[in-house]
Amino acid sequence: MMADTVTGVSLFTGAGGMDIGFENAGVKVVVANELVKEAAETYKINHSNCVMINDDINNVINDMAKYEGADFVFGGPPCQGFSVAGKMDPNDERSKLIFTFLDVVEKVQPKAFVMENVKALGVLEKWELTRKKYLERATKMGYQCMPFILNASEYGVSQKRERVFFIGIKSGLDPFFEHHMMGMIEQQKNKAPVIRDLLQSLGKAGTDINPNTCTAKITFAAHPVMRKSPYAGMYFNGQGRPINVDGYSNTLPASMGGNKTPFVDEEYLYGNAECDWVVDYHQGLIDGRIVPEFKDAPSRLRRITIKEAAKIQTFPDNYIFCGNKGKVYTQIGNAVPCKLAEAVARAVIEYQKKYV
Repeated sequence: MMADTVTGVSLFTGAGGMDIGFENAGVKVVVANELVKEAAETYKINHSNCVMINDDINNVINDMAKYEGADFVFGGPPCQGFSVAGKMDPNDERSKLIFTFLDVVEKVQPKAFVMENVKALGVLEKWELTRKKYLERATKMGYQCMPFILNASEYGVSQKRERVFFIGIKSGLDPFFEHHMMGMIEQQKNKAPVIRDLLQSLGKAGTDINPNTCTAKITFAAHPVMRKSPYAGMYFNGQGRPINVDGYSNTLPASMGGNKTPFVDEEYLYGNAECDWVVDYHQGLIDGRIVPEFKDAPSRLRRITIKEAAKIQTFPDNYIFCGNKGKVYTQIGNAVPCKLAEAVARAVIEYQKKYV
């Protein structure tokens, strides 16, 4: 059973997306740890009542023993070692940090832990032995633990971002743990607004409220890679894809800031055009009406701003980010969407009340 004041230890904190979610669910974060200086600065300026340790987690594991008895340990270790977008190298040092996370859990002995990572770690056969080793260690430490694959768009986030959450409950003896926990999570489902509705309040890019922050040109690919959807494929140079403003964005990457930053049709977004320009262009390529050539796209197509990226990740509008524009885009892309984290935190707290 959770205490009246629920406390948490935050690891691999980044800019604090997961922390905002846990705080909104009623968790008081007592200490946070982040290696990257700019992300730690962002966290400190927005969470002045929490201790932020800006250091390598391996240097501070023993210090974490002083927080023994906290209700939660939570965080999202770097995912590049597991990501299908990376090399998926089991020997990547970053792949070992999921076990470093458990080292801290062992020191703190929380009532529950939540570890977020890319979907691949939860489902791919390549990582089956890693998953098995992780779950076996959690069991030896006295936790019932299972991975849960969640899509952020089902939990109030306007983004098709799938992630795995390893949830561990201390001294659990629930033979239906996975079923009961998933039931609690599903009670938190909350359909997200489409991108158009989400971004309306910010207004057009280039204002004080929503300044233009990415100047990377959008150019056509002379040799496009086509897909059925106009929002897939690679028919623009760079890896930034167009966003369907009548739906949800794809996963916002940590590599945003340059030509990997997603973009929108500004005129269509604000109702000044009847259809999305990229839909017509895509159809023209398929029909053969348009011959692809390397040139700049029309100015109505523009990269999403920092404010828009943060809003898609469900950060509060008044959240302050530190560092240069590239570092800020990275902090936003690396974050666990706040509302997704909140749903998971609320589900775990409710599970504890009902089943522990």
